[in-house]
Amino acid sequence: MSTSPPEEHSRTRPRTRTRTSPRSSKAGRSTWRAPRPPGRLHPRANLFGVPMGVAGLAQCWTAAAAADHVPQWPGLSLWVLTGMLWLVISVAFVGNAARSHRWRSEVTDPTFGVFSSLGVLVPTLLALVLALHSVAEWRVVFLVFVGLSTGYGGWVTAGWVVNGGSLERWHPGYLLPTVATGLVCAAGAGQLGYRTLAVALFGYGLVCWFSLTSIIWLRLFTLPPMPPALAPTLAIELAPPVVAGNAWFTVTGGRVDAVVLVLGGYAALMAVVQLRLLALYRRLSFAAGWWAFAFSYAAAVAFAIRCLTATGAATGLVDVLLGVITLGIGALTVRSLVALHAGTLLPRELPAAAPGLPVGQSGQRTS
Repeated sequence: MSTSPPEEHSRTRPRTRTRTSPRSSKAGRSTWRAPRPPGRLHPRANLFGVPMGVAGLAQCWTAAAAADHVPQWPGLSLWVLTGMLWLVISVAFVGNAARSHRWRSEVTDPTFGVFSSLGVLVPTLLALVLALHSVAEWRVVFLVFVGLSTGYGGWVTAGWVVNGGSLERWHPGYLLPTVATGLVCAAGAGQLGYRTLAVALFGYGLVCWFSLTSIIWLRLFTLPPMPPALAPTLAIELAPPVVAGNAWFTVTGGRVDAVVLVLGGYAALMAVVQLRLLALYRRLSFAAGWWAFAFSYAAAVAFAIRCLTATGAATGLVDVLLGVITLGIGALTVRSLVALHAGTLLPRELPAAAPGLPVGQSGQRTS
């Protein structure tokens, strides 16, 4: 193995270990670059957390615009970005699942399968925005996606019953197929004036929240800590009370009542829990799973904005909250682009071993 320093001339290196760019060749130098990990990219369902996080930021700006604190165009622009991200990730995810014939295993995976529900929930939100700003036919599209989302949640729940499994596999992401779906769809139905449907969907999400959270707390309180890769899902525990609060606001017409206060109290507890977990989050390596923070925190900010505007609080607080969440998700976006360029954001499939070689010599999977 060569021990020459990186700036050494390329002719003194073994040719098979040299990476030379056209620009460095013209300058008479070679720049060594670490090889990318072997194997084909394997997009997992948790990537749908990216458009869901941007949708959460769009909801913050939309909530502020509804109170005439900010113009509408930033929120609408973020919704367009949400649609573009959802389309790109859907094509990548579906293409990979079709190519490798892993449709069922991807959606039933005990770790990542629950995130596939976001792939249906994001277009539900997009249809809602179009129904609010476009022709009435988009209301039908929204209702269709509400049926698909809630039906998918029921199918996933039945899978948990049929397949069983250990308590250790559970994590807060298990709240997404039913709790997040029910409460987000309830908020959309309320915005379109379907109050009866909104209350029914609110019950769908609320009862699932109560039942599933008891299982997840039992796992978190009594078993060893979750793997570091799943630690960002702890942020999802903040989402149910604030998403429920946002949904209830649409049912009551933006009035602060006893239900909002109860949900706000529990949300405050979960916010304190998140502060305590910051020390844990700081020790984590960056991965696509960090987008679990985006929607949860954005939903909390949207709930706070609605509470502030409903009570006539100072608009300066709304501006501060918008600035903080926008900078936070912006920083997360930049970090994701850096990781994507470096080839570390997406996992890779383990390549098949060459004949006569041990598996360890043919490649490895990176996360």
